[in-house]
Amino acid sequence: MPSLSPSRRQFLSSTSMLLLIASAPGARAAEHSGSLPWKPFAALPPATLPGGRWYVFTPEEARTVEAIVDRLIPADELSIGGREAGCAGFIDRQLAGSYGSSERLYTQGPFAAGLPTQGYQGSAAPTRRYREGLDALNKHTRANFGGKAFFDLGAAEQDQVLKDFETGKVDYKPAAGFFNLVLQNTMEGFFADPIYGGNKDMAGWKFIGFPGARYDYRDYITAHNQPFPLPPLSIAGRPEWKTGDK
Repeated sequence: MPSLSPSRRQFLSSTSMLLLIASAPGARAAEHSGSLPWKPFAALPPATLPGGRWYVFTPEEARTVEAIVDRLIPADELSIGGREAGCAGFIDRQLAGSYGSSERLYTQGPFAAGLPTQGYQGSAAPTRRYREGLDALNKHTRANFGGKAFFDLGAAEQDQVLKDFETGKVDYKPAAGFFNLVLQNTMEGFFADPIYGGNKDMAGWKFIGFPGARYDYRDYITAHNQPFPLPPLSIAGRPEWKTGDK
């Protein structure tokens, strides 16, 4: 049998030593101590902002966004509307973070006209797009509805303005892109985890029957075509639970 090379001999010797250490009583005691070697969210904790204030929107911008989200998701007998669900607050908090400044995205040129399925292709960050879009929206309504801001219009008038923005029938070139941006963010706010400011009382999840951030579904995965019997659960727990940021 040929002799082992020094490097291979050293490798096998070190591996044997590791196995002996792992089998020692002290090592097994640490392995089965009952405590986890990590803490939840220790690596990347959810960054949350306290409610009760606006972080990015001016008062007029906030009123405008609240009016928009309430027309995109109007209240009815099935669910609360976008305003009550906190969609405007969700958008404001998102804009206050890395999303609003596009700091995690490549936004340098060259720029080309992309397909509608490719999303926004410009350099402006979402915060700037909101500022310019909301300003254009209120300028449009004041010019065409007797000096009224968007949030002062009736529901039917607001719907017509939003349709005109969606189809680009206004004197603002990025109108359709701005409408799609607000629509996307509104849907996110209605269905995201409540820890981020929207989906008040998990209304969006209750509406579609989503069970939320539960740890284990093994008892229910075979219950096909049956409603989930438990209420939805947020990352932060149930609303009646006390958490550290309350």
